[in-house]
Amino acid sequence: MNTALLLIDIQNDYFPRGKMALEGALEAAENAATLLFAFRAANQPVIHIQHIATKPDAPFFLPDTPGVEIHSLVEPAAGEPVFIKAFPNSFRETGLLEYLHQHQIQELVVVGMMTQRCIDTTVRAAFDLHFSVQLVHDACATRSLSFNGELIPACQVQGAFMAALGVGFARVVDTQQILADLATPFGE
Repeated sequence: MNTALLLIDIQNDYFPRGKMALEGALEAAENAATLLFAFRAANQPVIHIQHIATKPDAPFFLPDTPGVEIHSLVEPAAGEPVFIKAFPNSFRETGLLEYLHQHQIQELVVVGMMTQRCIDTTVRAAFDLHFSVQLVHDACATRSLSFNGELIPACQVQGAFMAALGVGFARVVDTQQILADLATPFGE
């Protein structure tokens, strides 16, 4: 089975001093970088997704700002595709699906930010499009949210979304599991 690493929205605005800092962004990006280097070393496909806001009143990911840039830990190498999106779903109005079909990629290893939006939406869309998905929980980050006047800590948001996605939509794993999978050919 052809497997690709899909890095979603690991962009400067999600890090400390960014316009939408997430909890655990640096740790998640470091794990994503570990997987990025392992995929490159194994000659496995790598795909980057970059969110660029299209609404002039957007609070972050504004065009031509440092915050919209992909973080230096996971900077794309020459020849690695970067798909630009303006919606949470990485497939919506991008060439991602066509690229995956052209390269006969059937499985995605998903890492990135923000778990409750772009990761959740993309994983569910990938499932609907018949891709096998491995979601790397320690290479994703989120933030605290509020509901009904109650603060929900980021760790609980992360846990709830990973638990939900792990029921049928994706195999939820950690970085070490993917590294072990890379040590043996995928699909064996």
